[in-house]
Amino acid sequence: MPTSRRDLAESFGVDPARYDRTRAAYPREVIARVVSAAPGPALVDVGCGTGIAARQFLAAGRTVLGVEPDTRMADFARRTGVDVEVATFEAWEPAGRLFDAVVSGTAWHWVDPVAGAAKAARVLRPGGVLAPFGHVYELPAPTAHALADAYRRVAPDSPIGFGDRSILDAYQGLYTRAADGVRAAGGFDEPVVWRHDWERTYSRAELLDLIPTSGGLTGLPPGHLAEVLDAVAATVGESVTLPYATWGLTAIRA
Repeated sequence: MPTSRRDLAESFGVDPARYDRTRAAYPREVIARVVSAAPGPALVDVGCGTGIAARQFLAAGRTVLGVEPDTRMADFARRTGVDVEVATFEAWEPAGRLFDAVVSGTAWHWVDPVAGAAKAARVLRPGGVLAPFGHVYELPAPTAHALADAYRRVAPDSPIGFGDRSILDAYQGLYTRAADGVRAAGGFDEPVVWRHDWERTYSRAELLDLIPTSGGLTGLPPGHLAEVLDAVAATVGESVTLPYATWGLTAIRA
């Protein structure tokens, strides 16, 4: 399960600038949904990474404290104006502070679903909201197949796989699991799992810049990564429009 792979979870910091440059910001509808669910402005952003979501919440007039286990990502986020404390969420000490929302942008699947929900219940004011969310894009079938085949060649023993099943639908499982964790932890009203569909167009160069930030590719040796990108590049034209799904969960602190 993702929560057992700390090495993979903290591999995204190998190139924080690329991660921040290529990873898409969250749709304004997603940010608005979370903001409207919170009873006040104080947010803690779990696994804030380089601060992509945190900066969007700051721009929406919220106050944000990031919690991030990777010092490289945390340092980058600080340079963009985000206040960050370095820790896993499970081990983080809130020191009596309370918040109106616990959010997490494409990172909650690295948190133990029960321990994470229990910690969120501890730091949320009554009526506060736990709102992890995350988006995923789907490559065109020829590109997805080329990526999967090349990855299997260069990393045959990797537990990470790139398959043929629609990843847009498969991502729901992460939030179903998160909802089960909320129920097991207690302290919340019934969680609601939701989905927001959208799309984004990339140039060929932008797509080849984005793909190396995917889990499993972040730790590849340069030669192996180049082989994967060469295989992908052979299937891509001048531009490509990718469908995205942002999955999320909201649960109100009882």
